[in-house]
Amino acid sequence: MDKARKNRVIAVDQGTSSTRGYLLDETGAGRVVCTRQHRQIYPQSGWVEHDPEALLNDVKDCIKAAGKVDAIGLDNQGESCLAWHADTGEALSNVLVWQDRRTEAAVARLKQEGAEALTLAKAGLPLDPYFSASKLAWILANNPEAKAAHTRGKLRLGTTDAFFIERLTGQFVTDPSTASRTSLFNLETGQWDQELCDLFGVPLETLPEIKPTMGLFGTVSIDGHSAPLTASVVDQQAALYGHGCRRAGDAKITFGTGAFALALTGKTLINRPEKGLLPTIAWQSSGHAPEFALDGGVYSAASALNWAKTLGLFKEFSEINTFSAPPAITRNLAFVPALTGLGCPYWDGTAAGMWLGMTLDTSATDMVQAILEGVALRAAQVVDAMEEVAPLGQTISIDGGMSANPWFCQFLADVLQKSVTVQTSAELSALGTALMAGAKTDTHGTAPFQTFTPRENMSEFKPVFAEAVRRSRGWKGNS
Repeated sequence: MDKARKNRVIAVDQGTSSTRGYLLDETGAGRVVCTRQHRQIYPQSGWVEHDPEALLNDVKDCIKAAGKVDAIGLDNQGESCLAWHADTGEALSNVLVWQDRRTEAAVARLKQEGAEALTLAKAGLPLDPYFSASKLAWILANNPEAKAAHTRGKLRLGTTDAFFIERLTGQFVTDPSTASRTSLFNLETGQWDQELCDLFGVPLETLPEIKPTMGLFGTVSIDGHSAPLTASVVDQQAALYGHGCRRAGDAKITFGTGAFALALTGKTLINRPEKGLLPTIAWQSSGHAPEFALDGGVYSAASALNWAKTLGLFKEFSEINTFSAPPAITRNLAFVPALTGLGCPYWDGTAAGMWLGMTLDTSATDMVQAILEGVALRAAQVVDAMEEVAPLGQTISIDGGMSANPWFCQFLADVLQKSVTVQTSAELSALGTALMAGAKTDTHGTAPFQTFTPRENMSEFKPVFAEAVRRSRGWKGNS
């Protein structure tokens, strides 16, 4: 490509609920040129699937909508995975989505056998159905077509990116950021690990080659236009890049369905499982060592607010942009947003969501205020865990639906005792993917529309909230 000029790059953001095509054009302006919703499939309670062919068609539609481009970038759901045929490329299973919990019993057995020490040491990940390994093993054990293909040496197992890339370019590959979310990847060697594959029952030879996040993944030809695929990455890592995070200590939190925090640690791998943090690959440029990050998730964020809205605790989101009363936590009212268990740093599926401290005077508004505070306080627990092992900067960049709530943003700044920068773009995963793919633009996703600086010191209430979290744990029992 001609490095003296701007270029056109299409970033395909293939997410859990939709696929979006985001074009950065010659002027440096970005816009969504295609959006495709896809069906969520729920065969049984706790099972979540997608149709892989439908997802691939959506990816193609997004590339087509851009017309002629100089490069293509792709970001993916992370832990969602499937099986397909090596010769035909035909999907042999549906996509088992990251939310899918069908392997809980198998994972529990591995935990009882003491296998978590191995996954923590090598992959940096706890044993949890969230990650790809147990889902890939389930497909091989339960899908007759996958079994038959494996017997004939024709089975492909991998995350959705590898399926898309092989169908688009003919290359059976993935990148380190995605591989590091499987529990089959050795963070020290940067390759698939035979011992981890044996643990889960995933044949190593069925997995894709691992190539740098930013490099050549082959050429895509659609509707008479051809362009190189030059970036493939997990969506949250792409968002980190889109936030403008480039140096060790830079961090972002995305407040979507859950709250996902990522902090760069540079070339340093920090694996401290006792802190409940997940070391992961942020990205890797061709010819360079990988950049590492720490990952910490809160399972329920905006989903907790949406749940409260369905209960009738409020009608419009504009109603909860400000409150006349002092913070609920200062009035001994707390909400623990453990509606689907606790993520970092606890990793406790037995915890339950709960309000503590309610009285006859507690109003619906108080309860909603406590939900906002609970999400912020849980995010602060993740940030605190990160800061115990790696210093963070004095500013944290945030995005996602809850970042539109000014009261929440101010409370978050007060709890963190850091400045909170709210990003302008709603397409930070796609923006980061486009920049990784080689977009030559001055738009780096770092211009805030508002920065919130601490006004009060709410950090003193962290111990009160920690006690509330302690009481929520074990509520569902250990079975």
